[in-house]
Amino acid sequence: MQYSIVNYRDIDLGNRIDAEYFQPTYLNIEDKLLFKKSKSLRKYCKDITGSAFYPAATHLYEIGDLPFIRCVDCISFPTITRRQDSSFEKIPMFFANEHKNIKRLSKGDIVITKVGTPCFASIIHNIDDVALSRTVLGLKGIHDIDPYYLTIFLRSKYGFFQLYRERELTIQYQLTLERVGNILIYKPENELLECKIADSLRIYEEIIDKSEKLYLQAQSLLLSELGLLDWKPKHQLTFIRNFSETQQAKRIDAEYFQPKYNEIVEAIKKYSGGWDTLGNLVHEVKKCVEVGSDEYLSEGIPFIRVSNLSPFEITEEKYISEELYQSLLEHQPQKGEILLSKDATPGIAYYINEEPKKMIPSGGILRLKKIDMRINEESLTTILNSPIVQEQIKRDVGGSVILHWRPDQVKNTLIPILKDHIQDEIKQKITESFNLRKQSKHLLESAKKAVEIAIEEDEDTALDWLDKEVG
Repeated sequence: MQYSIVNYRDIDLGNRIDAEYFQPTYLNIEDKLLFKKSKSLRKYCKDITGSAFYPAATHLYEIGDLPFIRCVDCISFPTITRRQDSSFEKIPMFFANEHKNIKRLSKGDIVITKVGTPCFASIIHNIDDVALSRTVLGLKGIHDIDPYYLTIFLRSKYGFFQLYRERELTIQYQLTLERVGNILIYKPENELLECKIADSLRIYEEIIDKSEKLYLQAQSLLLSELGLLDWKPKHQLTFIRNFSETQQAKRIDAEYFQPKYNEIVEAIKKYSGGWDTLGNLVHEVKKCVEVGSDEYLSEGIPFIRVSNLSPFEITEEKYISEELYQSLLEHQPQKGEILLSKDATPGIAYYINEEPKKMIPSGGILRLKKIDMRINEESLTTILNSPIVQEQIKRDVGGSVILHWRPDQVKNTLIPILKDHIQDEIKQKITESFNLRKQSKHLLESAKKAVEIAIEEDEDTALDWLDKEVG
């Protein structure tokens, strides 16, 4: 059992008097930062801002041109960059200009997630203008501190747990501008330490950029091999199909028979290397498990949902107990398997190329175990994440309110069997890409750790440690 003893005179009754606010961890962080003569966040930025009271804009996303930053754009992205352009929701510039309650940020400003999954900070790295949704807030006009250092501090335990402490205890926990401004910021006295921590995030961004370019090269190699490098899907308003085709497909909706999907199928079937169905290339397509939100914990064994899955990494957000994990041990992923999403955002594939940590994937994720020697795991995962499979998924799940890719549809997905030298090239690029991501993650964690060492020990020790870890 944990408990804290707090002097009544130290409590602001107009602020918070709940026990959670005075947890020992929070009080320990506050004491250490006060000892280091840390200043409030508002001392380092001209404005702490957030959007509010603007009309619904979802119907404008299709014609939008201004990135509309949401929680999902920040949580796994300490740097917000142009690389995310395809995943941003966007609102029209005229709409943002008309509604002054939609706040804007520019290069060098910082976003902090506010609602849903709050407390994650990200810096606007190379985008000149973005708009803020209601789920995030922004720090503008940062001064007297390197904004890249500040982002690392806010992502370290001393920044993150302060933000976590300051969440309003409403039905949906959220941060307020006033409370965010109150958190304490430690700025090193040694300018070299601040500079090296800040540069770690800049170098992290450079490495991530190289990693994604290698991944895109692998995708381009795949599409080029099938003659689809410059292929653009075109939606046709009219076309003719035979009744026998509807009977064979057991579908009568027009979307399923769009010619663009047939173009993909034909490119696969005409490929000189051959093709097969996914179900014939894998030993098992195993559905994972749901545990229910009542089982979620703030720490423990990671419970991986579709939103935590990407082609590049698995992020953590929800956790379950060790006891529950032991009862679900059969769902623990193994090295060599591919995790594949089937619900909500179907078709996200992640290859587990090293011994995984303890985790349990949700029921919206499938575990694929490859056995066919005609294709390597890296190439298969690249194909699953490519337009070659993504278009087949759009065809299969079309017309559904909630996207759901059935296991039988997954197994019937057509996969080209790439020539050996193409597979080797893809494997080389994917392996190098993943190694760079591993390097970038180490760099990010080292920078956060250096902040913590400087606060808990001293700045010289932190600087020596960072030099040894990252050079």
